[in-house]
Amino acid sequence: MEKRDYYEVLGVAKNATDDEIKKAYRKKAIQYHPDKNPGDKEAEEKFKEAAEAYDVLSDPQKRQRYDQFGHAGVGGAAGGAGGFGGFGGGFSMEDIFEQFGDVFGGHFGGFGSSSRRSVNKGTNLRVKVRLTLEEISTGVEKKLKLKRQVPCSHCNGTGAESSSDMQTCSTCHGTGRVVRTVSSLFGQMQTQTTCPACGGEGKTITKKCSQCNGEGTVTAEEVVTVKIPAGVQQGMQLSMSGKGNAARRGGVNGDLYILIEEEKHPELIRDEDDLIYKLLLPMPTAVLGGSVEIPTINGKVKINIEAGTQPGKVLRLRGKGLPRLNAYGTGDLLVYVGVFMPSKLTKDEKAVIEKLKDSGSFNPTQSDKEAYFR
Repeated sequence: MEKRDYYEVLGVAKNATDDEIKKAYRKKAIQYHPDKNPGDKEAEEKFKEAAEAYDVLSDPQKRQRYDQFGHAGVGGAAGGAGGFGGFGGGFSMEDIFEQFGDVFGGHFGGFGSSSRRSVNKGTNLRVKVRLTLEEISTGVEKKLKLKRQVPCSHCNGTGAESSSDMQTCSTCHGTGRVVRTVSSLFGQMQTQTTCPACGGEGKTITKKCSQCNGEGTVTAEEVVTVKIPAGVQQGMQLSMSGKGNAARRGGVNGDLYILIEEEKHPELIRDEDDLIYKLLLPMPTAVLGGSVEIPTINGKVKINIEAGTQPGKVLRLRGKGLPRLNAYGTGDLLVYVGVFMPSKLTKDEKAVIEKLKDSGSFNPTQSDKEAYFR
């Protein structure tokens, strides 16, 4: 299913301020909050969709990439579980409550989220991927070998040697939070904080796992397949939800961020979606015309050179550039023409030029000069 525009999801204009985006998200979140719509799957999906839109539009860097490249710029090209970007691939409702609770002053407007236990989230990973122009032109699938934290297989990520070595925290009774009552000038006030005994996990370990020493994770080498869409650019960052490090003793995985780097092409220069090739013609070819072979992304092609081609002329080969990311169409190949003038000549070559230098065809007129420097 095609993703909706994030501005459309929140019902704001593309030039909306940060405050307008925040207010719009709060309105949507309250409207579709699961505590107000119990069992309503459609409302839950709209709640997640609004959270995903807010995650991008509330972050200046993500918003800039989204405005420039659309969903592909923030990892929304592939979609689906394990795909690029968004909450759909690895975030639960708990993560949304935990990450965006500050929009509502710490909790979601009293809809019962104060009883929710905080969810651990693993740290993110960042890798660089170098791509050739040929790979960028078609899109590519890359297999990345990563060292990352994964759940310990001995304890299944719990951090305990066995299931009997875990118990409900006696301080918070499994909620992960404690409520304290303090006296102030305004009377008795209650504050809710993370449980100091279990660190918000709701459980304590009596005997640590012998393999991970209670961490719940171990270092492992894994191969992750990344699908990179055609038309990406240098410096663009894609993301894969849930492909980062596993969280300590359960929770959700962090994310994997892929930074795009372009390898320099030996002959072609990139300019957005267009490609540039600098063609240096021998003087006889520029004068007499002919055909020359030039490189493109898809191999060599022959082009015709008109007789009397001047240096500085630009030839345009339409559709021979790069595909436009998240849009239809392809850029062009621009051929910048130069003419090679030899600095050293043999005696015979000089004699030929001497015969031509007084010819009318080889001496520019005033109109030739005006046309050349126009």
